[in-house]
This record gives sequence, C-alpha cells and structure tokens, in this order.
Amino acid sequence: MPTDQPSRARPKGSYAKGLARRQQILDCAMEVIARRGANYTSLRAIAREIGVTHAALTHHFKTLDGLLVEVYKDSAAKLEVDHPIDEDVTPVERMRQAALRNRRTMGLVQLYTSLMASAIENGHPDVTRFASQRFADVRSEMGELVRREQGHGRIRQDIDPEQAASLIIAASDGLQVQWLLEPEVEQIGALALLDDLLRPPEQVSKG
Repeated sequence: MPTDQPSRARPKGSYAKGLARRQQILDCAMEVIARRGANYTSLRAIAREIGVTHAALTHHFKTLDGLLVEVYKDSAAKLEVDHPIDEDVTPVERMRQAALRNRRTMGLVQLYTSLMASAIENGHPDVTRFASQRFADVRSEMGELVRREQGHGRIRQDIDPEQAASLIIAASDGLQVQWLLEPEVEQIGALALLDDLLRPPEQVSKG
C-alpha cells in the first residue's frame, strides 16, 4: 500500500546514516590511536577523545576490544587498497613489501602489536578470535604461495609449505616488534635474507 512506502524508505536512510557514522568513528579512532597509542582503558575514554557520546560509541561497538579490532581491520584494508602488493613475488617478498607499506602508518603497526599481546591474555575474547582467525588465514595464504613458488622453482622443494608459512609470519611479526622498539633494526634486510635462505642454491647465486 502507498502508506507503506515511507516506512520502508526511512530504515534505508537510517541504515546508510548509521554506516556513515560508524565509519566516521573508525576513522577518528584510528587518528587518535596514531597520535596517542592503543593503550586505552575504556570506550568512554575513546569517546571523549574523538568527540562523541559514550552512548553513540557503544551503539556501534559494544566493547573496547571490539572497537580496536574493527579499527585495525578497517585501516589495514584501506592501506592494502592504496598500496597494493605485487602478486607474482615470493611469500617473503610479500611480507617485505608489506613491512615497507606499514612504515607509512606506525600507529597501525602499534595497534596490531598491542592486539596480538592482548590475544594471549585472558579476558579478551574478541581479540583472541580475531588473532586466531587472522593467523589461520595468513598461514593458509602463505602455504599456498610457498607451494606455488616451489612449482616455479623459486623455493626449495625440501621445505614443508605449512612450516615455512609459520616461519615467515613469525619472522615478519617479530622483526616488526623489534623495529617498533629500535627503528634502526634492519627489518627489510633480514626479510631479504630469509628469502634467500628459502631459495634453491642456484637461485641465490644468480641474485
């Protein structure tokens, strides 16, 4: 009936407005985290910092951990779009390019590191789920890339793809933490060395 049309239109407009407000909160929260760090103790503190009410923030994000996870995911996705990584490279080279890209946004790297630390503590179920799923996804992706590169002869055939994937992730994350603590640590060079260690000897000698 005609009288039904306005009632259908209103939720659509309200939904779009809600999405826009949610995105605005994510953008502002990332700016605050980049400026002040990720060690906040409450949603109320973040609400004050980004200039919204506590009620407005909790309407979109029920927990502090949930907000921080969504801020990271949103900001990381934007970074990937703005600075894509080459597809036809080795898994370690992908991590090296990602490390260079991440240096553009130290706040995002700090947030990721803080989330990973929280994930192994009790009382952070949102973060633990996020971290576990992320590692599973990246291990799967890296494992497939190792198999692909073994097929191309660019990674040694005697290496187990799953173990190599775990090693690559551990090296990348560990070097990232070292870089945060000591910016002079040769993060990029160390990843290049790992790339060489995984290559067949004849590939290394050819440079």
